[in-house]
Amino acid sequence: MKPIKNALPLFLLLFVATFATAQVSRTTLATGALAPDFNLPGIDGKTYSLQSFKDARVLVVVFICNHCPTSQAYEDRLVKLTGDYADKGVTVVAINPNNPTSLRLDELGYSDVGDSFDDMKIRATQRHFNFPYLYDGETEIASNKYGPVATPHIFVFDKDRKLCYNGRIDDMENPAKTPKSLDARNAIDALLAGKEVAVPVTKTFGCSVKWAEKQDWIQKAAVSWANEPVK
Repeated sequence: MKPIKNALPLFLLLFVATFATAQVSRTTLATGALAPDFNLPGIDGKTYSLQSFKDARVLVVVFICNHCPTSQAYEDRLVKLTGDYADKGVTVVAINPNNPTSLRLDELGYSDVGDSFDDMKIRATQRHFNFPYLYDGETEIASNKYGPVATPHIFVFDKDRKLCYNGRIDDMENPAKTPKSLDARNAIDALLAGKEVAVPVTKTFGCSVKWAEKQDWIQKAAVSWANEPVK
């Protein structure tokens, strides 16, 4: 699928830039902190909390979404990671932090679905997800506690649910190329071997999280855009 060209008028680009500086500041969970609990619906009809994964030796919480091309690029690798470590006591759970009403139309250029709960079911079926996929777009309570800065953003916890790694999954967005640094896998392997994670934090890359407060400026921008004279 070819991306839709972003041809936003200048006033809207300025509007977006102005709002970006006014967004609520969030802090990413610090290394060594305990995993915040959550109570979130999964696309399988179940409700999940930390207790749902109490038997995992290593718990991997990854924030992903449907529309983001970077998140999409990592779907197959997340499926493979889940399968590779399933018999080693590692559990992977994905959370969609995006409020679907905060997603701009021009941000759907790489996707045939949005970030709603129903869209999550479609995406998971299409991509054969083998891990729980949870929805936090309604309240974003859990997402605010973890503080993901992009999709994808992965958090790796030890058996005591202390955060030992957070950041990128690996260093190569392009799935056709081989990554040089398997950061998330390195962290998981270290914990399974009873060792400390050598690099506990890496810089994430991907799409910005669609926090609920973005709804307001999207609505205002839509009204302004609709009133712009046609030339």
